[in-house]
Order: sequence, then structure tokens, then C-alpha cells
Amino acid sequence: MKNNRIVVGITQGDINSISYEVIIKSLQDTRIYDSIIPVIYGSAKVAAYHKKALDIENFNFNTVKSASDAVVKRANIISCIDEEIRVDLGLSTPHAGKASVQALEMAAQDLDEGHIDVLVTGPINKQNTYSEKFPFAGHTEFFETHFKADGALMFMINDLFRIGVVTGHIPLARVSEYITVEAIVNKTHIMNKSLIEDFGIRKPRIAVLGLNPHAGDQGVLGTEEQQVISPALDALREEGILAFGPFPADGFFGSGAYTKFDGILAMYHDQGLIPFKALTYDGGVNYTAGLTVVRTSPDHGTAFELAGKNEASPSSFLKAIFLACDIYRTRKGYKKLTENQLKSYDLSDL
Repeated sequence: MKNNRIVVGITQGDINSISYEVIIKSLQDTRIYDSIIPVIYGSAKVAAYHKKALDIENFNFNTVKSASDAVVKRANIISCIDEEIRVDLGLSTPHAGKASVQALEMAAQDLDEGHIDVLVTGPINKQNTYSEKFPFAGHTEFFETHFKADGALMFMINDLFRIGVVTGHIPLARVSEYITVEAIVNKTHIMNKSLIEDFGIRKPRIAVLGLNPHAGDQGVLGTEEQQVISPALDALREEGILAFGPFPADGFFGSGAYTKFDGILAMYHDQGLIPFKALTYDGGVNYTAGLTVVRTSPDHGTAFELAGKNEASPSSFLKAIFLACDIYRTRKGYKKLTENQLKSYDLSDL
């Protein structure tokens, strides 16, 4: 922290997308500067281009060389890409993908070294970022590798519920091969720990969804529930984790059963994200649970079709900033609460 404010790193995302628009609109709210110091990783020139294209007045960036130079009450920006890069609004281009990766890698390094407290990432385009040098299907996979995590969870957060996925950015045809007892147990462990340490819930209740229609209908529509998911739940309950299910996904959301749980574990990407976005499209946050650091992002993508039109809402991005700060504070509070607990001793050693 700096001057009692949380230093929030922000990556520019794809320079041809709505990312700069939602960043600028979020940072136009001057109240935000009472609690944070924003540091954008991108390009002052590209940021100025977007500001002009959107006809946004009464807002300026403060160019700094490093996060340590960031000042309060200003929207600080570090130029970490080629300033002569071309902006092609609404298009996916190789140079835009390269710029996304450069900003992301620099911000991740600063986060790792403690120069910023949390990181909020602007949306990237997976097609133009993927390469031999950046072999990741998305942000979650990158951060899991960069911070050498034993596992990471794509944890989607909104005002109605929190939902994570066992399998993330993989083809639907391959989902079933990734649904294993070990995978379900691992992701539930990450979710349970996050709910306790990041969200302050003492004894979380976690709902686990089935994979097949009607949760397999006792094996008629699939056997994963009987052979994989239920054994995983039994193992989790033996550890004292309050994990329930497997629930048929359609009825679970249709009946409002999601209101009775602190966290929900879906088996695959769309099973979790379709109801998440359908119920609160403009107010969700993507949080990477399971890391030693705090990283969030808006729940939307690049929205190339809206780039430069001044139609993008900053709601999700603002919530991503606030959630990152809330988790940072909750983690600090949890650490302070638990680090001074009385240690248990083996009396035979005395």
C-alpha cells in the first residue's frame, strides 16, 4: 500500500477493443482515488488516441516510468509497448496481440515483486495473443503458470452467486476426459479456501453441478455423476468440506437453489458462465482464485463491435477494481487474525 491506498495495476488489454474505453470511464469517477492509486500498463499515446476517439474531456493520464513513481489522485500510466503501434479499432491484429502480452507480462512481474498490490486485467483476444511464446488459452492459465500455482480456479463473482469451473478454456468435446475425482477435489479445495480467506465466509456451503442432463438420471444419461462426481463429493465431505450435489444444472438455476450456497462448482465453461452472464451480464467479475496474488478482470471480452463508439459500460470493470481491493483487505485481515493463534504442541516433545 502507498499513502494508505491500494496500488491497483491495470493492463491495457487489446488496444483495438473497448478495453481503454472501460478503463478511462472507470477512472473518471474521482471518488475512486480516495482508496486506490491506479497504474495502467500500456501506452500513453494509445490511451490518448482512445480518449480523443471517444471525445472524452476533463480526463488526463499521468505518465510514469515505474509503479514506484505513481502519484495519488492521478490516473498513472506506464508506457511499456512501442508508442508507434497502430490502432485499428474493432480489428484483431497480430501487433495488438503482441502489445496485450507485453503489458500483461510487465504487470505480472511488478505484481510478483510487490510494486503493485493487485492487478485488474483488460480483455484480450485469445486468437491474436496465442503463440509459441505465449501458449496460453487465457489469463487464468497464464497466471497459474507465472505464479507457479498448484492449481487455479476461474471464479466468476456477481451480486447473486459465485461460480467456478472444473474445466475452463478447452473444447466441449474434450470436457469429459478432464472430469476426474482429482480435478473436482482440487477445484473444490481452491474454492473453499478462497471463500474463507478471500471472502470471509467461515464455513462455506458449496454446490457441485452434474455433467450430464438431469445429472445423469441414475446412469441412464451418463455415468460421470455416479463414477466420478459423487465419489469426489464423498471424499470432500470426509475432509469436513460442505460440498453438496451433484445437482442438475438447469433445475438448480431455474429453481433459485443457487441462493442457498456460498459457491457453485460447474463442470465446464458454458455450464457456469451462461447462467452467470444471463442473470447479471453487466455486473460480473472474473477472479483467479488459488494464487498468492490478487487478479480480477471484467466478465466481458473485447467487444470489437463496440470499439470507438462510446457505448461500452464500465460497470464490470469498476466492480473488478473494487473486488480486487476487497479481497486484498480481506486477505490481510484473515492473515492477521490467524497468524497469532496459539500454536498446538505435541506434549511428548516437552
